[in-house]
Formats: sequence, C-alpha cells, structure tokens
Amino acid sequence: MRVAILGLGVIGTTYAYAFQKAGHETFHIFRDGKKDIPAEISVHLLDGRYNGKGEEKDGIYNVFPAKEDEEFDFIFVSVASGKLESALDTVRKRNIKGTVVLFCNFWNERTEVERIVGDLDYITAFPTAGGHMDSNGNLNCVLFDHIMLEAEEKAGIDNYPDLISLLNSADIKQEIPFDMLEWIWIHMAINAGVTSTAGRNGVIDDPNKLAKDLMNDAKALKQAVKTIRETLKVVEARGVDLSLYKNELLPYKIPAGIAGIAMKKMFSSNELTSRIMTLHSDVNDILYGCKCVYDEGKKRELELPLFYRNIESIIM
Repeated sequence: MRVAILGLGVIGTTYAYAFQKAGHETFHIFRDGKKDIPAEISVHLLDGRYNGKGEEKDGIYNVFPAKEDEEFDFIFVSVASGKLESALDTVRKRNIKGTVVLFCNFWNERTEVERIVGDLDYITAFPTAGGHMDSNGNLNCVLFDHIMLEAEEKAGIDNYPDLISLLNSADIKQEIPFDMLEWIWIHMAINAGVTSTAGRNGVIDDPNKLAKDLMNDAKALKQAVKTIRETLKVVEARGVDLSLYKNELLPYKIPAGIAGIAMKKMFSSNELTSRIMTLHSDVNDILYGCKCVYDEGKKRELELPLFYRNIESIIM
C-alpha cells in the first residue's frame, strides 16, 4: 500500500519504519519550503511485537517526500495539541488524498473533531509507541504490538478492511475500545495523574529523571494511583460510563498500596513500558493533558485535592 505520514515526528516515523519494513511505500508530507529533509534516518528500536520483553533492533529508514496531488491509501497524522487544524490545512493545500488516521490526543467532543477534519475521510486511533529524535536526527523509539483503533461501525470509512490489512502486515494488532474518543480522555486523565505526581515538587524540566524516580518509588506510585482515581472523576463528569472500560481501569481499583508495589515490580521487569516512560521529553506535550484535566475539573467544581495540589505546583 501507499502510506503517507504528516511531517517527520517520532510517532509517525516509527510506524512508517514498520510499514516500510513490511514492504509498503511510505512518504512524508512536508510544508512548502521545508528544508534539511534527510534522505535516511538511523533507527534504534525496542520492538515489542514478537517478544514480551522487547527486542533491540537497529536499522535505516529511507525518507521519501510526498509530492503535490498524490493519492495514498492512508495518511497518518500525529501532531501536538492545537496543531491539528494547521496540519490538515497542509494536506489540503498540497491536494493530497487519502483516509486520515488521527494518532492524536483529543480533549474534544466528537463534533469539534469533525469540524476540524471537515470533508476529509478519517478514523481516530491511538499509537502505542514513543521515543525521541536526538540532536543528530537519529530515532530512538519503542513499538508495542498493538494500537487502539475505532470500531468499524463508528469510523464509517469504506477502506477499514484495508487498514486492518496494513496493520496486520506489520504485525501490529488492534484493540477496539467501546468509544475511541472516550478512551483517549481516559488515557489523558491517567497520564495527568501520573505526570502531576511525578512533578509534585514543582519541577518538570527533566522528564526522564522524574519518570525513573517515580517508577522506582512504590510510595509515589501509590499516590499516583490515588491521583488517577481523582482525575478519572473528570472523565466520568463528562458523561463517560467508566464501567465500559473495566480492563483499562482494573489496576486503579485495587488498594492503592498494593497497586503501587505491583506497578514498581512491573516497571522493573517490563523494559518496554519503562523505556517508553523515559523517552518522552516534550514538556509542553506532557503537560497538555494535565492542563485539560485541570481546567475541566475546575470548571465542573470537582473535589480533586491531590491532583490540584500537585499540578498547581507545576503550572502556577
């Protein structure tokens, strides 16, 4: 298949690397006038598709810019908060066609997402990958064995089976939540609980160190669990039936002390999960979900003492 990726960010390039290795044609959509586009990227991948512990792999990813007026099977879009509208404008201005796969955090209602996407065919999804580009342009990334994907009946795109085929060809499974946007809200609320706990001392300029410290501290993880229980109240206040997401929320239902100990053991034994926690270094992106949850909680006048105290020490 022909697959396009908007820009040359970590998430899109990680999946493009997997698709290219699976034999598909991959291209990148750049803004007009974009300079210094590399011909290839050195990739170090912790690959979780075939082994629960992950496999360390090195390779080269070949970068091919997309041309104007081209048509693709799918266009993967993974952009930071607030940049989706301008990103999709780039697709439109270059008259590039294809079903858009949105790999983004959304704290939006579906009607707002549809307004931003407009007349483009699209489906919401969520990646389970992460990493960073170093100063030399090398990609250090983690790839899990699945993505979260909107159900076919809710997506309403004609080529849904082709997307499944593309993902399967790269050995990427699909998990289908009850509702994709609700699942993303839950994911953002959980991350807000974790991030606010990690940065509870008011300093978040070194996310790597904060993540490592949190993962090695059962007491802090216990507090994170309690904070997540608070932030989930914000999602519930938006009308989400949390009972529809029992599997995702099970770790936060057990006693917090036990959960903290279990999470510490999990991080120490699961390199995939622990590494993805430490590779994400964009502070603004990390704090986006925290601010969304904070503003919503305040607007709804919810009592979230742990979360408010921790996040206010960071953002105030």
